[in-house]
Amino acid sequence: VMADRFDAEWVDQAAASGANLISLVPASLAEVDAERFKTILLGGSSIPEDRPPNAIATYGLTESAGGVVYNGQPLRDVEMRVVDGQVHLKSPTLLRCYRDGADPKTTDGWLATGDLGEINEDGILTIHGRAFDIIVSGGEKIWPAIVEAVIVTLPTVAEVAVIGRSDERWGQAVTAVVVPVDLANPPLLDELRGAVKERLPAYAAPHRIELVEVLPRSSLGKILRSAL
Repeated sequence: VMADRFDAEWVDQAAASGANLISLVPASLAEVDAERFKTILLGGSSIPEDRPPNAIATYGLTESAGGVVYNGQPLRDVEMRVVDGQVHLKSPTLLRCYRDGADPKTTDGWLATGDLGEINEDGILTIHGRAFDIIVSGGEKIWPAIVEAVIVTLPTVAEVAVIGRSDERWGQAVTAVVVPVDLANPPLLDELRGAVKERLPAYAAPHRIELVEVLPRSSLGKILRSAL
């Protein structure tokens, strides 16, 4: 069953009708009853570490025809590598070319994804985020996703997107765009900075906080950082 866009009520009705497999982005996960599904495929950024046991973290892109890496491990016949910090994929599902005829693959079939990540000694891939999403603040590189993963655990934060704002001193100032649980009692900047410093290097802590009622999202529920 295909939906035009995410709608929690529609998902609930589909589950009631017998649907037991679903594909979601992390922002939508909190709005559904995960226990109603046999398996949930999660795609997109900031996939929570404490996700339900039936939720599988997937990685892929349009050029790979969707997810080809599940819980950090490539599917059969899929290869992955990291070159200069950027994830490369080789898969039988990769595109032949773009509509204009341009082929983004190397001569031996590898696709540079534009995503930054690393592969550990057990062969598990971890994605840090899109290369163009990196914040360079005071000469340090900061991946928004890992900062967001910390901030969103605060009880006063409903949603968050971390971006870089132009700043004369830092080059880019780490900025947390926050949807508070209660607009009348929003989180304080010091609260966010303290939480981040407990788990990440101090330079990753936000310099600014911006409060919003909603975050701009695509029809799939992914945050539109370019609109922030």
